[in-house]
Amino acid sequence: MPGPTRQVGLRPGPRTHGKRAPLMAAATVNVTPGRRRKIAAAPGSPPPRLQITAPSPPPPNPFLGSSCCCELARVGLRALGFRLPAPCSHRRGASPVGLGLGRGRGRGGRGVGGAADAAIAGDREAVAAAREGISRADSSAMAADALSIIPSAVLRNLSDKLYEKRKNAALEIEGIVKQLATAGEHEKISAVIALLIHDFTYSPQANHRKGGLIGLAAVTVGLTNEAAQHLEQIVPPVISSFGDQDSRVRYYACEALYNIAKVVRGDFIIYFNKIFDALCKLAADSDANVQSAAHLLDRLVKDIVTESDQFSIEEFIPLLRERMNVLNPYVRQFLVGWITVLDSVPDIDMLGFLPDFLDGLFNMLSDSSHEIRQQADAALSEFLQEIKNSPNVDYGRMAEILVRRAGSTDEFTRLTSITWINEFVKLGGEQLVPYYADILGAILPCISDEEEKIRVVARETNEELRAIKADPTEGFDIGAILSIAKRELNSEHEATRIEALHWFSTLLARYRVEFLAYLNDIFDPLLNALSDPSDAVVLLVLEVHACIAEESHHFHHLVSYLIRTFHNNHVLLEKRGALIVRRLCVLLGAEKVYREFSSILESEIDLDFASVMVQALNLILLTSTELGELRSLLKKSLVDSCGKDLFQSLYASWRHSPMATISLCLLAQAYSHASCVIQSLGEEDINVKFLVQLDKLIRLLETPVFAYLRLQLLEPGKHTWLLKTLYGLLMLLPQQSAAFKILRTRLKTVPFSENLKRTSSANPYSQILQVTEDGNRNQDTQNYSAINFPSLLQQFENMQQQHRSHLKGQLQSRKSASAATLSQEIQRYEEVHSSSLSEISRPPSRTSKGIS
Repeated sequence: MPGPTRQVGLRPGPRTHGKRAPLMAAATVNVTPGRRRKIAAAPGSPPPRLQITAPSPPPPNPFLGSSCCCELARVGLRALGFRLPAPCSHRRGASPVGLGLGRGRGRGGRGVGGAADAAIAGDREAVAAAREGISRADSSAMAADALSIIPSAVLRNLSDKLYEKRKNAALEIEGIVKQLATAGEHEKISAVIALLIHDFTYSPQANHRKGGLIGLAAVTVGLTNEAAQHLEQIVPPVISSFGDQDSRVRYYACEALYNIAKVVRGDFIIYFNKIFDALCKLAADSDANVQSAAHLLDRLVKDIVTESDQFSIEEFIPLLRERMNVLNPYVRQFLVGWITVLDSVPDIDMLGFLPDFLDGLFNMLSDSSHEIRQQADAALSEFLQEIKNSPNVDYGRMAEILVRRAGSTDEFTRLTSITWINEFVKLGGEQLVPYYADILGAILPCISDEEEKIRVVARETNEELRAIKADPTEGFDIGAILSIAKRELNSEHEATRIEALHWFSTLLARYRVEFLAYLNDIFDPLLNALSDPSDAVVLLVLEVHACIAEESHHFHHLVSYLIRTFHNNHVLLEKRGALIVRRLCVLLGAEKVYREFSSILESEIDLDFASVMVQALNLILLTSTELGELRSLLKKSLVDSCGKDLFQSLYASWRHSPMATISLCLLAQAYSHASCVIQSLGEEDINVKFLVQLDKLIRLLETPVFAYLRLQLLEPGKHTWLLKTLYGLLMLLPQQSAAFKILRTRLKTVPFSENLKRTSSANPYSQILQVTEDGNRNQDTQNYSAINFPSLLQQFENMQQQHRSHLKGQLQSRKSASAATLSQEIQRYEEVHSSSLSEISRPPSRTSKGIS
């Protein structure tokens, strides 16, 4: 009667001769009383997870031979180190196929001289490892025991090409080992294992290797509870078979290790790292069946690890970290699966080791496989949730990884990194202080990211980081943050440059002393930023400079740099000059700014630039609403000491431009001096540039800024010099110009009277003693005596004489250059002309005479 049946197979295996061999069924077939007994499961071990009956065996292959008993015996003895005489006469010169002891070659393409010879040729290290611990003195006894224990027919069937025969032979070995285990004959069991390893597992013949693997699994099943003491012999050859060149052998290695693992369970953990490494490679196997077998074995190993209390996460993490950078998608799935499983075990602290494999998980977010990206994202989301709930987290090491990944070219990776950084900034506290600069360096570029979600999270993180008030004495490195902000000033994105400038402002406001210590490194980049194409950036730069310029020497440096920049870049002066000057006046005070500009321009060597710069400042003064108070102060120049000082300060540089000087006088209501300036102009002064500036002034006289001046025309007797000044300007304008018509129309509206008081042309300043703006003769006389207008007029004339000399020098140099050029051209012409004449006057040659 057949005994009860226990199926522990998994699923159909690879196809052999048209049919599939079963997986994990080598030691799990019917067992009858007597020689075959029912296999008892290990106490406490769970029942088999899958119940799949093996299919019928494949048909025999007529091209494969078999081995006789004496050959198998010789194989075992030679593997253990014995020297044997020549093989049996009836087997001498065996067939080239099968297991022969002659000189022929088997299917593996190498000569077979016994299993030991093949093992030495194929894997010397494996044979040496298998024989380690067995003394040579005991080898003969063990070999004899193995041959006496296992019948030759069983050994022959174990290497048969047919799976069914190998399976039956494995069952015989299982029964024998079970009897030996019951009797306590562990030395004989070791001999059987050694025979299976040397003569089968390391054989050059694939069928022998398959038989050896199924035999080792059968031995383990037969040992049941006592298998742990023989694992050192059994497991290493099975693991080494994972690298076999034959995919079917690799498949049966998975089958064997699966059955071994089911028997030994927790005792299996000591080999975990080696098994994990092997499974990691099998996950990327080229054979789909091997991948499936490895996957099922992987599930079993995961179950064993989650149950075991002997698993060492400390020993496993280095291996995991080494494998995290693999690019194969199957291996990546395998790794993420293990990380997820281990993280689900309460007794394993995967969060503590997260920095070791965090970079690898982020690397998987950019995988081409959508499934892998989802799995990696799910694992990261779970870890982030654990971080939020954990009081002890190593933020520092992970922050370095996140900063690096925030610069990834993959959009999803950047978004995940910035999201993590955002949470870290909220949770990290003092732990992140040393990493603020690195975090800022990752955030600022993301503020200008193309993806809106990344921009939103980056801006939020930036605000959170800027709101933290850290203490420089506690590791807060201001210099590092300033270095990052300075670097981002060169970003091609406006939003990033703006946020970098906000950091400058924040640090300057909170840590002014520490900030100024680094001023030499950042001052020039901040000055260069004034040439930024963005108005918003320029305004923020000016705010930073205004804060720095609270010290007088910094303020002087700023204005000097601006003048030098405008000197080198006239386009910047035309397009941004008004914006920069007006903003500085708002931030630092218009009077302070204009006094500093005037002081520096007074000694400007380049007279042409000084004239242009003064004209620009004068136009800003006459048109900008921000300078309204400065204009009001200038209007009081004749009656107020502050206005007088400002007028004289500006006059020192305004005299570089006649039209700027006249405008300043009109603002200060010094009409008599304005008339004198007009009278002093020479023929050289009235050029195209002068007329253009005059045209602008006439148009400005019609603006609200000069409304007071137009109202004063209602009293021509009181403001005689104003009329004379305006008529003087009218006389300088071409009659066909628009400005001439505008001014003439305005003057026609002036109500002249017969009693208009005339002013003596001999003393243009006599108006001062006759009538004043507010009718207070004594006060006006005192103020006017304080302003030495004749001296100012002399200074103006001297400056204009310098400009005339400079202009003549330029014209002379141009004439000289033109004359030199003309002389060179004439010389070249004469040379060409003389050569042509010589050619014409040369007598004809004989050849030319013959031709003629």
